[in-house]
Amino acid sequence: MERAQISCTDNKDNNFWKFILSELKPKGKIFTPFNVISLPIMLVGLVIIYLRFRDGIGSVTNLNQEIPWGLWIGFDVVTGVAFAGGAYVLVFMVNILNMKKYKPILRVTVLNGFLAYLFYSAALLLDLGRPLKIINVIIGNNYGVSSVLFLVGWHFLLYMLALLLEFSPAVAEWLNARKLRKFLGTIGLGAVIFGITLSVLHQSGIGALYLMAIDKIHPLWYSEYLPLQFVVASVFAGIAMVILEGSISHKVFAHQLGHNAHEEHNSILVGLAKICAGALFAYLSLMIIVFVHGKDWKYLDSGWGMWYLLEMIGFVILPMLIFYFSYRHKNLLAIRIAAVITLLGVILNRMNISIIVYRWYDVERYVPSWQEFVVTLTIIFIEIWVLRWIIMRMPVLRKSPEWVRDDH
Repeated sequence: MERAQISCTDNKDNNFWKFILSELKPKGKIFTPFNVISLPIMLVGLVIIYLRFRDGIGSVTNLNQEIPWGLWIGFDVVTGVAFAGGAYVLVFMVNILNMKKYKPILRVTVLNGFLAYLFYSAALLLDLGRPLKIINVIIGNNYGVSSVLFLVGWHFLLYMLALLLEFSPAVAEWLNARKLRKFLGTIGLGAVIFGITLSVLHQSGIGALYLMAIDKIHPLWYSEYLPLQFVVASVFAGIAMVILEGSISHKVFAHQLGHNAHEEHNSILVGLAKICAGALFAYLSLMIIVFVHGKDWKYLDSGWGMWYLLEMIGFVILPMLIFYFSYRHKNLLAIRIAAVITLLGVILNRMNISIIVYRWYDVERYVPSWQEFVVTLTIIFIEIWVLRWIIMRMPVLRKSPEWVRDDH
């Protein structure tokens, strides 16, 4: 009997590893346009990353003691965190507000959020002069537990854990682990509430970091309401990213979707357009109040003033109006165009705060090196490769197995 049990266990272990090895094999076409473009860039990027760790951060970047934060923080972290905001917004809508209409895109949105945070934390390691010192952010060494950076670090770490817990049922379904899937289903609501709270705190915490740069950021972009601005911006930034990624995924992974997926997708996009229009209106109202309260009229009659108006009119008011128009007329093309403009606007705003108008009075300005751009593209492409690998194998877009639906 004991030998039979041992043999049965060995067979299960062998079958498990055979399954994992089979899943590691490529699925689909290899020589696609995306693969052909992204693979060489990733190879060059990995070489640059190696040189960065071998020769130091100054060997591949234009950073210095005066400008320690550059593209890898400004885009990969500060901007990327806003783009990942769609995860907590969708989770709140579906699980708290019970808006089941958006449930078909919930898993892929949570997965996008988790991978975004995972790879943006990797980008943070690249930017640190001494990467191993990142543990100081968690333990509060040198600067203490009252630091904003200490709070941001813990929010970052715990929110990644919450996103992993929210997505973990899909992993259990992929592995056919029924008991684990049932257990994960019981803790789902707690992970949801925990994750939403952490994400809001984390979004505001990123803005709070720049409160200490009052003498370095141009007055048109600086205000004491930066934490609130970052939270509101993360709503429409995250939803716009959901629209863009959802539109791409709907075409790339069309074979995984059901018969009614097309109509559901169109209805979801129209609903998201309405949410984006409202969030952009709230952001615009906040920015007007901040501008009037700060009495910044005198700065408009300058080059920086024109740059500020371009950001507000071209990348806040314009997409808001397009979203409103597209929602009223159910124009899907206009929705996608507005989403792209919105994302460009978020990039512009975060680049302004972290790089362009940071130390705006300096004669010599920081300009990222070509290596910094290549590494940023490398991180984005690796994230997309991992995302595609998971969607091809796990029930992210396709329905869960029958045994899961039977349990419910």
